[in-house]
Amino acid sequence: MKLENRNQKVSTIPNFIMRLTRYGLFALGLVTISVGIGVVGYHHFGQISWLDSFHMACMILTGMGPVAEMKSATAKIFSSIYALYSGVAFLSITAVFFAPIIHRILHILHVEEIDAE
Repeated sequence: MKLENRNQKVSTIPNFIMRLTRYGLFALGLVTISVGIGVVGYHHFGQISWLDSFHMACMILTGMGPVAEMKSATAKIFSSIYALYSGVAFLSITAVFFAPIIHRILHILHVEEIDAE
């Protein structure tokens, strides 16, 4: 299912819902992979429990900040790299999730502009 271009009509609501679902599932997959990387890394390098690793990964990924102190040098290096990755990942995942909504809004505005001429 391709996105419609500016010369085509706006897609139907069922097509839009299907597109939104696909993009949402892709974004959810990216979140799952990102949290998984953080959980495994914090558990391995930070020597914290699985639950605390999950909590830490979720807090870092969403930009809330760390909740546990990293004591070893390798844990601090992992935490720093994961924080940098998380900053980029969070913005990218948000863009993926909202892309079909923004595309539809801009497409509707453009089609109305063409119809008015």
